[in-house]
Amino acid sequence: MSLSVYPGETLGLVGESGCGKTTVGRCILMLEKPTSGAVFFRRQNIFDLRGAALKKIRSKMQIVFQDPYASLNPRWSVKDIVAEPLVVSGKSTQGDMRSIVLQSLNTVGLSEDHLDRFPHEFSGGQRQRIGIARALSVGPDLIVLDEPTSSLDVSVQAQILNLLKQLQSKLNLTYMFISHNLNVVKHMSTRIAVMYVGKIVEIAETDDVFRNSLHPYTKILLNSVPIPDPKVRGRKERIQGDVPSAAHPPSGCRFHPRCPIATEKCSQTEPDLVEYSSEHFAACHFAGKY
Repeated sequence: MSLSVYPGETLGLVGESGCGKTTVGRCILMLEKPTSGAVFFRRQNIFDLRGAALKKIRSKMQIVFQDPYASLNPRWSVKDIVAEPLVVSGKSTQGDMRSIVLQSLNTVGLSEDHLDRFPHEFSGGQRQRIGIARALSVGPDLIVLDEPTSSLDVSVQAQILNLLKQLQSKLNLTYMFISHNLNVVKHMSTRIAVMYVGKIVEIAETDDVFRNSLHPYTKILLNSVPIPDPKVRGRKERIQGDVPSAAHPPSGCRFHPRCPIATEKCSQTEPDLVEYSSEHFAACHFAGKY
């Protein structure tokens, strides 16, 4: 797979559970090392970097994890959690570390009163704010948001999403927003990349994906979004079959065993990701015909 994230944008990465969204995000940050390929950040292949050079560039790429409780050390206070990236990167001295930590907390709506508390003393939304503050503490340019609201209540989700948009505007941040919630991705993203079993099958600006999707998988995925109307709910189309193993993917187009318009060509030849209109790419032999 291949994709680009442009400065100042939010690229939404969507797909069914197990398609590899989180793995992509972790590979970008070198939390997982892929067996092949390259990740370029500011024209540097981060897989070629070692030691101080890698540490320096990694401080510009941070992550907010899916589970705001599991990602925080329960034995550390908030000030130690938020200060950890500063310690690892060597970006500050003990003297100004407290002020940087406090500034990060204030940015996400927390205060000095929270510095000496522990994760179990906070609500889910507050824990995620701590996770965001930790990511912001080293002044990153790119933040990978790995389903940052999936474990939160709906009202709290809205608060966190609005906070992320405010921070992006204020700090000129670039996001990769990983999620399976299409409504959330629509609200947050500049562009959307649709992923299926380790491959990008469609990528375009958000409005184009929702108004004029080209790949059958994207169309069915959009059609599966729940609608709060019992008359409509029963008529919604469903994807047939199960997600295939990423370790042993089907031949040809990986979606062909579940695709309603697949032909013999789809089972034999893997389609390339082709640009069908301006910045709208799809990997399908019959793009736009479903």
